[in-house]
Amino acid sequence: MLISGRDLLAVAHANDFAIPAFNVSDYAMMKGLFEVSEEKAAPFIVAIHPDEVRHLGVESILAIRERAHRSSVPVAIHWDHGGSYEQILVAIQAGFTSVMIDGSMLPFDENVAITKRVVDAAHAVGLSVEGELGTIGKLDEEAEEGGEIIYTVPSEAVDFVQKTGVDSLAIAIGTSHGLYPKNMDPKLRIDLLQEIRELVSIPLVLHGGSNNPDTEIAQAVKHGVNKINISSDIKVAYHDAMRKELADPSLREPNTIQPPAIAAMKLVAAQKIDLFDAAGKAALY
Repeated sequence: MLISGRDLLAVAHANDFAIPAFNVSDYAMMKGLFEVSEEKAAPFIVAIHPDEVRHLGVESILAIRERAHRSSVPVAIHWDHGGSYEQILVAIQAGFTSVMIDGSMLPFDENVAITKRVVDAAHAVGLSVEGELGTIGKLDEEAEEGGEIIYTVPSEAVDFVQKTGVDSLAIAIGTSHGLYPKNMDPKLRIDLLQEIRELVSIPLVLHGGSNNPDTEIAQAVKHGVNKINISSDIKVAYHDAMRKELADPSLREPNTIQPPAIAAMKLVAAQKIDLFDAAGKAALY
């Protein structure tokens, strides 16, 4: 069933688990993510970045909405990392049920202003809004957003939520977009997460969740994160498997080449669903 991001995260918030937000960039990936989420009876979010919207075509959102309506699990369709008010208007018109406005690279007051403007427009038509405070790292050129990590300041998080009215808040506690190099040992500031959780009552979001140690992600869920974005991990699994298939020059049909890639991606997605304690949670809706 298709629901708003607010309704999806409210249940996760009340029951101490995290919703996986899987970024999709083609229809075959999306279909596989529906399948694995239904197999695991797990609620999930179809997250689509503006670059991915341009790649898929905005018309594809109608098809994703239809698939969500037929799903046995609750699903939100989320515009990920919206960069402007105008982009959010496109998301509203296209049929998304959740939007993110990312003003994290702006000065605090400007971030508040654009986020509040988006909240006013989105709430008027029943969409939920995610904001971001602090900046996520960016590890490679394929990563969608980010820069130098600037940790979220807890007192500013309180002020930001009060002034904007956002439904969920993406925080910076040490994650990065993209894949960590082998010589880099990422560390999450669980202490900072706990401090923010004590002060902020809305669902918290972790971006850049790919490639972090499972133990740290599990701790983040335990200490109050209710949505975790996964993009690089599922795309690496999908395309690595596809490259193996394409090594056979006689193959040309997508229905021969893509199924092994979808299967490989589903294995990774299933592991994330279990890690986030989301398996079986569709029964709570």
